[in-house]
Amino acid sequence: MQSNQIYNIPNLLAFIRLLLAPLMFFLLINRDSALLEGIHYSWLDYFAALIFVLASITDFFDGYIARTFDQITMLGKILDPLADKMLTLAGFLGLMMLDRADAWIIYLIITRELFITGLRVSAVSQNIDIAASMAGKVKTVVQMVAIGFLLMEWCCGELLLYAALILTLYSGYEYTRDFFKNANTDEKS
Repeated sequence: MQSNQIYNIPNLLAFIRLLLAPLMFFLLINRDSALLEGIHYSWLDYFAALIFVLASITDFFDGYIARTFDQITMLGKILDPLADKMLTLAGFLGLMMLDRADAWIIYLIITRELFITGLRVSAVSQNIDIAASMAGKVKTVVQMVAIGFLLMEWCCGELLLYAALILTLYSGYEYTRDFFKNANTDEKS
């Protein structure tokens, strides 16, 4: 069921995520800014990681609240994946600029994310329902864990990044397949 209410907690949480993403990105790429003068780089990593974790938590709760309390809106269907992409892209681009993530991996992930976001917006505008697959949900979790590990420079961060890449590409295939299958079904109806 879809709610007509635009102003609800899930949409507010997604909007907060939209605001946190550029803040985290700023902390990662503006290390020599006068605004951050005197703050050791490791603390900037900690603050960026904290912002990332808080934003990631909003991702879980906005989906949970929307489904549990029937607060799914058309705006939410667009805003939630957009906020997710902004957060993960801010993390991945910041990590790439810090030389903690390979550029070719980030390029493939960003390309897939932009393509699928466009596909999802197109699906919503055509009233085609493409529910998040299990691979898509696992992909998001692995991406977020990889970003967290790479932000903190913990071991296995690069391995998690490769796992995120594989899941990202596979779930992109699933979304594309389901979109065209549902679009063809709607055309035949």
